[in-house]
Amino acid sequence: MTTGQTPAPRPEWRADQRTPEGDEAVRGLAGAAEIRALLARARTIAMVGLSADPLRPSNFVAVYLQAAGYRLHPVNPRYAGGAILDRPVVASLRDIPEHVDIVAIFRRPAEAPAIVADAIAIGADAVWMQLTVINEEAARRAAAAGLTVVMDRCLKVEHGRHRGRMHTMGFSTGIISARGRRSGA
Repeated sequence: MTTGQTPAPRPEWRADQRTPEGDEAVRGLAGAAEIRALLARARTIAMVGLSADPLRPSNFVAVYLQAAGYRLHPVNPRYAGGAILDRPVVASLRDIPEHVDIVAIFRRPAEAPAIVADAIAIGADAVWMQLTVINEEAARRAAAAGLTVVMDRCLKVEHGRHRGRMHTMGFSTGIISARGRRSGA
């Protein structure tokens, strides 16, 4: 910016952006306290749409969650019978042999209602729709069945935020300041 120019105005929050946290209770979604409690008690996570490609976001999240101590169940018909991250891959949620605490959805929003139906059928405790996976119908159905519902949030980021592991995601946990260091200080 040169002298005499005014700075560009800050963009306003738009309705198509992520909904502010206070609005989640009205929509039947889990707020910060519920997310914190869910992450503390959960042990098993079914990851629907988990990719074997280490460059895909689902794989990156899975590596993080596995390192954090969660038992993962990859669900992807494309890789069924194989393994991802040394865990056997199943074709459907209904093929998982144990109780699932969280069903994490890494699929298109249009696929969420069918996945939620399976999550309800297997008795999962929660449905977690990743960033950009927004399906209000699926969220309402899961909430009506008594499941905790998280929508349009990243499981990895929320875990780091609520369980104190932001440093493992590349965030500096030191003091953040815009001031430069003084020489000799």
